[in-house]
Amino acid sequence: MEKTFDPSTIEARMRELWEEAGAFRAGRPERAGAKPFSIVIPPPNVTGSLHMGHALNNTLQDILARYHRMRGDDVLWQPGTDHAGIATQMVVERKLMERQQHRRELGRAKFLEEVWAWKAESGGVIVEQLKRLGASCDWSRERFTLDEGLSRAVVKVFVQLYRDGLIYKDKRLVNWDPKLLTAISDLEVQQIEVKGHLWHFKYPIVYHDGHPTGEYITVATTRPETMLGDTAVAVHPKDERYEKLIGKNVRLPLVGRLIPIVADEYSDPEKGTGAVKITPAHDFNDFEVGRRHGLRLINVLDAEACVTLKDNHDFFEHVAPSPELDMTVAALHGLDRNAARARVVAMMEERELLAEVSDHKHMVPHGDRSGAVLEPRLTDQWYVDAKTLAGPALEAVRSGRTNFVPKNWEKTYYEWLENIQPWCVSRQLWWGHRIPAWYDEDGNVFVEDSEEAALAAARQKHGSDVALTRDEDVLDTWFSSALWPFSTLGWPDETKELSRFYPTNVLVTGFDIIFFWVARMMMMGLYFKKEVPFHDVYIHALVRDEKGAKMSKSKGNVIDPLHLINEYGADALRFTLAAMAAQGRDIKLSTQRVEGYRNFATKLWNASRFAEINGCARVEGFDPKNNQITLNRWIVSEAARAAAEVAAAIEAYRFNDAAGAAYRFVWNVFCDWYLELAKPLLQGEDGAAKDETRATAAFLLDQVYALLHPFMPFITEELWGIKGFEGPARETPLALAQWPDLAGLEDAAAEAEIGWIVDLVSEVRSVRSEMNLPAGAEVPLALVGADADVQARVKRWDETTRKLARLSQISFVDAGPKSSAQLIVRGVLAAIPLEGVIDFAAEKARLAKETAKLESEAKKIEAKLGNADFVARAPEEVVEENRERLEETRARIEKLTAAAKRLG
Repeated sequence: MEKTFDPSTIEARMRELWEEAGAFRAGRPERAGAKPFSIVIPPPNVTGSLHMGHALNNTLQDILARYHRMRGDDVLWQPGTDHAGIATQMVVERKLMERQQHRRELGRAKFLEEVWAWKAESGGVIVEQLKRLGASCDWSRERFTLDEGLSRAVVKVFVQLYRDGLIYKDKRLVNWDPKLLTAISDLEVQQIEVKGHLWHFKYPIVYHDGHPTGEYITVATTRPETMLGDTAVAVHPKDERYEKLIGKNVRLPLVGRLIPIVADEYSDPEKGTGAVKITPAHDFNDFEVGRRHGLRLINVLDAEACVTLKDNHDFFEHVAPSPELDMTVAALHGLDRNAARARVVAMMEERELLAEVSDHKHMVPHGDRSGAVLEPRLTDQWYVDAKTLAGPALEAVRSGRTNFVPKNWEKTYYEWLENIQPWCVSRQLWWGHRIPAWYDEDGNVFVEDSEEAALAAARQKHGSDVALTRDEDVLDTWFSSALWPFSTLGWPDETKELSRFYPTNVLVTGFDIIFFWVARMMMMGLYFKKEVPFHDVYIHALVRDEKGAKMSKSKGNVIDPLHLINEYGADALRFTLAAMAAQGRDIKLSTQRVEGYRNFATKLWNASRFAEINGCARVEGFDPKNNQITLNRWIVSEAARAAAEVAAAIEAYRFNDAAGAAYRFVWNVFCDWYLELAKPLLQGEDGAAKDETRATAAFLLDQVYALLHPFMPFITEELWGIKGFEGPARETPLALAQWPDLAGLEDAAAEAEIGWIVDLVSEVRSVRSEMNLPAGAEVPLALVGADADVQARVKRWDETTRKLARLSQISFVDAGPKSSAQLIVRGVLAAIPLEGVIDFAAEKARLAKETAKLESEAKKIEAKLGNADFVARAPEEVVEENRERLEETRARIEKLTAAAKRLG
């Protein structure tokens, strides 16, 4: 073996080995009768590059896939990428702009050729990066949401839902991006706090004949330009200030439109003036108020967020011509919304209708791709009747057919599905699944699988051939993603993969797409396959920086997983993420933690070299049940316990517990204790004891490699291969080897002996540390009232115990010596006489002083965390840091208190 472990030299080689062996392929012939285990990758955007969220998500999936593969299951981890409509179109449009070209000049067909060319050249970056992470997907089955098979599934679903009355066209408000000129999903909306203004406008109240009463009602708005589309003013029905005004009209300034004052609970008497202008065509809340009161929808902004008044029928309807109206149209038509805002404010001020302007911080929706301020816009779009589809999806989770882990995320799922709105699935883009709808000259729509079928349907309706025009829009990317668990398996064809691997076992994903992806996959899977798409949904947390702050480019705290892989190796990064992936707790990632687990990999490498140097080689037919030496029986027993703990934790999605159990066994039990205790045997005289210990160490290394493989696949596969050159030939790579089968090897008697020695040495070391004993000082140890079994055990391990615990002697006494530190090891009282070694009075005083200081610190932190205002206002990472400090302080107080008790 090489002296040092270098990840960069083995990772590419291990990937080639797995690929040549077809290690990750589902449906291997020898597993035809095995239990299937399937999981679909959340398809990353084809434009994407590996970020820390991907690294966590795919590490956890890979742990599951590799573990189940080693358990003998027929594993399918289905890979693929998403066509990412907006993101991809933006990338290609930017490339065109570099050549001074625009997509509209090229035309749709030529533009799509450009996109496919870009995809072929640059679209596979993230796949290669996932392979570098060690993702054991069945790469031979890689899919793309716009490939031929998935496109056929999308068309089939759209047409069927349309025929079943669950897809329809409607005019509703959408999040509109005036830069990209398309509707976008809620997920693509970024709420940003903006320092803006609140303008208070006076609207004149009029009699029913339209004449002014001389009174005004004041409304407040952050978007003055939208007042041109106002169709009401709302007040709370129980607001006494306005009770007498309900049912009266106001004349809309600048326009002249008469609009009613309506009573609606949407208006908050405590907010602003308590009266709000209602613009149903330009605000989501106002839209709902408008529906409740039958208000008109007047759109006053075009697709690019410019004021559109001329030839706007809705704007002029029921408005009497007037010089003021003409002046408003002349002054505002065609202006950008920001320019229009300033002009409207100026015009209101000129008319003495601007009551007040105040500074106002508020959240403003921006497009996460374009950065543009979004507009709620009234447009014709295609919608899915999500409420009807949501019923079975709710019942499936309530009945336990699908379970969320952690359980608390079910509440989020329920809240969204119980209040679900129609799902807008059309996008005004060119890259994506084009909607399979064709129109005749009269606007009749024909939704069919193909143009030929649409022409036939039109012919049947009209009695002759008619010209049809296809819908220009494409489908929301999430529409195709919703079909991912079954479309990737060949649906709508009834393939053998579909019957074997659907429903999938588990979905691993982030909390932010429970609404947008998880719920929609549930709806589509239940509707088209009559079965849930997955039995479990594991929701992982966020990866934050080491201080607990969310990673962002603007903060400059983004940690690049590829940089960490280059620096420390993929295994170190993977193990770090797994070890920190506690259910429901965000991960605070630091490079020091990754470096620490790189050291763990080095420890494993060095232990393997130690075994090699000491002649530990695998032995044909070795059976640990035949071990005679207590130490060897003990380590096999510990390995059995660790394998059971790791397996149980993985199956319960407690990845941090699984990694922790593996780490403790490998570093603490095997490397630190077993190999240390085995040195006298390994380096002693030849004979049966030495042979058994060598064979046991080699056997245990195989178990260690298997135990760690789901977490650290590269180094374990390399070591598995190296050790395969000695002893019996390996039948498979480690990726296809059996998970440790050590049931029945637990040995209580061996654990009682070796475990007791380990605990005794650990406790003595702990006391030495607490009492600040010099590292090189040997001290005596007295066992008080020890029975014959304990005395015999100690005598067997006397030399080893004294060496490891730095003891001058071990004696047996009836009563504990004075001035000693006392400790209890599994019911046996032990005492370390310290008279003359430390100053008892000074040590007690030191412990008391440090404890008091820490208790004072703990009280301060408790007071801070008990202050609701601090918890509400302080940054999340600051609150979390204080919680951790409190936890650490309490733990330290506990240790100091225990140390003081030892001194009596």
